[in-house]
Amino acid sequence: MASAMLKQTRWTILLSINAAAILIAGIAITSAIWLNGGLEFKVVGERSDIISSDIDEMALIDSTSDSNANAASYSGELGGYSYTAQAGYEFSSSAVPNGEIWNETAITIYATPDIDICVGNGLNELGEMYWQTSDTNVIAGFYNSARTWLGYNNETCRYPVISGIGTTIITAGTYDGKRKDTITVTVIDPPAEQWKREVLSLVNNIRANNNLGQLTWGVACENAANIRANEISQQYSHTRPDGSPWSTACPIPESGGISGENLAIGNAAVSPVTVVMLWMGSESHRENILNPDYTKLAVGFNFDLDSTYKTYWSQFFSTY
Repeated sequence: MASAMLKQTRWTILLSINAAAILIAGIAITSAIWLNGGLEFKVVGERSDIISSDIDEMALIDSTSDSNANAASYSGELGGYSYTAQAGYEFSSSAVPNGEIWNETAITIYATPDIDICVGNGLNELGEMYWQTSDTNVIAGFYNSARTWLGYNNETCRYPVISGIGTTIITAGTYDGKRKDTITVTVIDPPAEQWKREVLSLVNNIRANNNLGQLTWGVACENAANIRANEISQQYSHTRPDGSPWSTACPIPESGGISGENLAIGNAAVSPVTVVMLWMGSESHRENILNPDYTKLAVGFNFDLDSTYKTYWSQFFSTY
């Protein structure tokens, strides 16, 4: 993804004299300063690492065809999570001290990235802010907005552009000089194998809430799910890169059976909770999750930081 770093310098000159006095001779300015108690000259902002205001979300591919189907919102229970928007990082709920931005001094996030960076609780109407990163090899900058479809607020959050694994220091402040703070952000790889099993657990909780049988891990199609998660980083379709149907990755045995596939990519599918909610918000994908005939589920997950959409998910449902 192309990016450009915008360097800005902001100066605030606080004068207690009439602005017109600036235009007259130096001796007159000296007199005015003396008469009005002095001049305050303050630098309140430095550079901004804001990348762009455009954020590419994603589109779901219909679970039974190659047509696009946008995901709708979904509210409900997912494995113990109750939500009306996708779950994000919970910053401290206590009030932020005067002059600061965060209660936290350090946080750890996944490189998917799984959260947006938000100012602390109760801080809003801050006006224009600058956001800086000390190491662009970890966080390259910030989009000038948040991922609202994940439940983040454009006024108080910024979507970080993750460029690598490591630690960087984020500095944020308001251009009026009233608030400025730093937070250490450590970026780590997502736990792929753990996340796959979490998706199975979340699906089984949904099925239990709908009086449906539990799915077991689809050992026979586990490799196929991983292959499909890798393939959709090349071609986002139910047709495989070699032109064959998706089902050929784990063919139905001669003894018979049925199978189904759900796919998801992009920065709306950054964790098990978010991707399952995305599928549940789409009728065709929800039908696979709630199909009473399926008995097994294999989950594939591919994370490629250098690719366009970074996160790639597959679900391979089957009876074999």
